[in-house]
Amino acid sequence: MATQLSTFRSIILPVETEAPRPLWSVMIPSYNCADYLRETLTCVLAQDLGLEIMQIEVVDDHSTQDDPEAVVKEVGKGRVSFYQQPQNVGYIKNFETCLQRARGHLIHLLHGDDLVRDGFYRKLQTAFEENPDIGAAFCRSIYIEPDGIWETFTTLERRTSGVLENWLEKISSGQRLLPPSIVVRRQVYEKLGGFDSRFTCAGEDWEMWVRIATTFPVWYEVLPLAEYRVRRPGSLTGNTTRKGKFSQDMILATEIVESYLSDYLPPQKAAKMIRQAKQLCAFWALEAATCALIDNNFSVFMTQVQQAFKCDTSLKTARAVVKLLLKKAL
Repeated sequence: MATQLSTFRSIILPVETEAPRPLWSVMIPSYNCADYLRETLTCVLAQDLGLEIMQIEVVDDHSTQDDPEAVVKEVGKGRVSFYQQPQNVGYIKNFETCLQRARGHLIHLLHGDDLVRDGFYRKLQTAFEENPDIGAAFCRSIYIEPDGIWETFTTLERRTSGVLENWLEKISSGQRLLPPSIVVRRQVYEKLGGFDSRFTCAGEDWEMWVRIATTFPVWYEVLPLAEYRVRRPGSLTGNTTRKGKFSQDMILATEIVESYLSDYLPPQKAAKMIRQAKQLCAFWALEAATCALIDNNFSVFMTQVQQAFKCDTSLKTARAVVKLLLKKAL
């Protein structure tokens, strides 16, 4: 299975240079989000550790609705590098470009509409320095609305910061961390490859975090030092949820994760983790079905109901579908 899956991952080549490398690469993929990019750059520059220690670069996927380069020049004032794809390549390929262009030993892939809070880089740098065996480190996160208002927090994984125990079991049962919260050693990407190219809108991050957990210890910082923006107008997640593609990608991710676990967990435990992950996928499918009903798109609704039952045939899912239909009828 590993050989088969590797055909869908880009090879992340080592940095070919004898020159001193920065410790950090803060790589910021962007696409039509220049208004939020200002805030993203501002929060990173407020924690700037200096040119020799921190590479900061925006990698734009050929935005068509705004001018991210102008924002980089305005906010970065020459400190932030800018690279733009010659044509739109899609977000997975854009992530790959970020990883390939990163020269630092630690890579923070920070989406152009997300944020980090004061202390993020200092805290996670300490984690890597004190734990040379870890492959990644992440912190608790805050969900924020488009205008920046706090909404809720991610699950508290443990009461004190430290290396997570049984992390593979936990992360394989469903996505438990958000993209702006995690930092990965570049050597890990070089060993395991880039993000899976089969994904179209979601699931690629969860699959990657599970892949890392099969091979490396992972550190957890209890302080919520990252902010993830939800329901942004025009966002990939929001648009694709309404079309039902989000849940389809999450089902694909579950199938890939299931293929990993037979090599790393006892059969009964692996089955339990996958069952929980599939129940979560059924929830996402029903979310998409709800959007479809609101949009009077019965075709997408039926497709998502089928996807939900593909993941979970329990009475709970059946009741949820009936409830949706009754609500629509009323």
